[in-house]
Amino acid sequence: QVQLGESGGGLVQAGGSLRLSCAASGLTFSTYAMAWFRQAPGKEREFVALISRGAITTYYADSVKGRFTISRENAENTVYLQMNSLKPEDTANYYCAAKRGSSHFRGAYYIKAIDYEYWGQGTQVTVSS
Repeated sequence: QVQLGESGGGLVQAGGSLRLSCAASGLTFSTYAMAWFRQAPGKEREFVALISRGAITTYYADSVKGRFTISRENAENTVYLQMNSLKPEDTANYYCAAKRGSSHFRGAYYIKAIDYEYWGQGTQVTVSS
């Protein structure tokens, strides 16, 4: 049974930092592209960042580019999201997701929630102004 478990969320002031972790089990982690999505109350789930199986490729939403960094440690079956310079608009529930295979196809990155097979339960990030 595949399980993804996020941790590291919390309350932080604007300008602060948080590091989210997502521990995976029940899958061959190195064969899955991994991504982070987020969902704020009343809004659709939106793509944040992705990382390829071997961590060669990363891709970010424009809203977080330059502030967030996605990374992974395949030996630990874990993906991370380092979030710096946080803004109140970053407040959301953050989810990690797994997609078997490549993170992109013919130059198009997989940034839709429907592209991902497995999801965690989410971790709440709240940024106060």
